[in-house]
Amino acid sequence: MTPPGDSAPCSAARPVPRLLAFRLLLHVALKAQLQYRGNLLVGCVGGAAFQGVGLVFIWVVSTRFGTVGGWSMAEICLLYGMRLTSHGLWVVPGNQLFYLDLTIRTGEFDRYLVRPTGVLLQLLCRQAHLPAVGDLLTGAAILAGAVWNLDSLHSATALLYLVPALVGGAMVEGAVQIGISALSFRTLSNRSLRSVVDNVMNTFGGYPLTVFPGPTRFVLTFLVPVAFVAYLPATALLGRAGDLHVPLWLVLASPCAGPLLLWLALVFWRSQAALYSSSGT
Repeated sequence: MTPPGDSAPCSAARPVPRLLAFRLLLHVALKAQLQYRGNLLVGCVGGAAFQGVGLVFIWVVSTRFGTVGGWSMAEICLLYGMRLTSHGLWVVPGNQLFYLDLTIRTGEFDRYLVRPTGVLLQLLCRQAHLPAVGDLLTGAAILAGAVWNLDSLHSATALLYLVPALVGGAMVEGAVQIGISALSFRTLSNRSLRSVVDNVMNTFGGYPLTVFPGPTRFVLTFLVPVAFVAYLPATALLGRAGDLHVPLWLVLASPCAGPLLLWLALVFWRSQAALYSSSGT
């Protein structure tokens, strides 16, 4: 069996165009999930409640001390809303990446190799985890409230910067998860590592990095790029130049980090997928 690559699936059949394949696979996955509407509703509400608890904790701290790292509650809501919205934009279509280990161990992944479309695309459309929509809607609601209460964001320039910043943040998180997941082609299982990184991004992504010491800020910027998801774009939007621990040009260009990191992650994915050998199950 020829090793897989997302751009060159192992099949003699004519490859299905990626956009068409994505639409077909996603349509089937959505129909399957919508059969259980009650479960979907509970899942969305639960996801929203879980994410809301983090903001409530920050609000309690802000109420007690006035600010958090020099940021007001409205500014923190902007940061938290951007982080959660970007997270939702990634996790709604990309959550099936967390099941890569399972598909490899059970032999399900081997079936992807003989179908006429990319293996990564098939994995991401394996199921539609619609409860993750709760994360996206919660983030969008928090973000809308922050924009409404911050006069500095009531401009076309700020809003035009905000949209690519959100998409770029989603790409950063997706790039990190794809890059880590690619290691499963060698190890067969590293879901625990993905979970740890996911927890780091969710836990620290909603706080201004000014609350952390210098070494921690370095790690959360250049080793685990949490800062590029929301903190650096939020700093640019708020004009908080005094908070910067990186050059100003890097802050302003932070939305560009997402496409770059995602491209690098996909290159790494293909290089590791080429080394895949079946688990034998």
